[in-house]
Amino acid sequence: MEIVSGLVSYALAKFLFLSRLSNKEDAEKIKKMDEKVLEVYDIIRTIRDPEKPNSLEELEVVAEECIEVKSLDDDEYLIIIHFTPTVPHCSLATLIGLCLRVKLQRCLPFKHKLEIYISEGSHSTEEDINKQINDKERVAAAMENPNLREIVEQCVIEPDD
Repeated sequence: MEIVSGLVSYALAKFLFLSRLSNKEDAEKIKKMDEKVLEVYDIIRTIRDPEKPNSLEELEVVAEECIEVKSLDDDEYLIIIHFTPTVPHCSLATLIGLCLRVKLQRCLPFKHKLEIYISEGSHSTEEDINKQINDKERVAAAMENPNLREIVEQCVIEPDD
């Protein structure tokens, strides 16, 4: 019920915002950003949880509303993702953030900068994890670990339909 209420609020806010736009160009920009959000969501929603046989979408770790896309210039975008671990002490939250980053870096067809955060108040060590998953050197070092790389690969592989 909470999800439905959130979706209705999101849709209503979006509608009210769009209804106030007087400039067609602004509406076009909003539409383009919404399309980019859907493109990002379609990529990350199928990532598998490292511990469970479910996707991040099924576990409500990611949702369309947790993605924000901003235009940096004509062909580059800033993508901001807030994900919510299933429990406040999730030991695999950093790994989930790493999976999000790896899959987006591989799959996004447009130039982008990426910021990934744990939703505020949803994890006991969110500040530390946010620093780790947004530090390029730490991400590169993590992906050099063959065991960790194998886990990431299993999580980001597309499911058989």
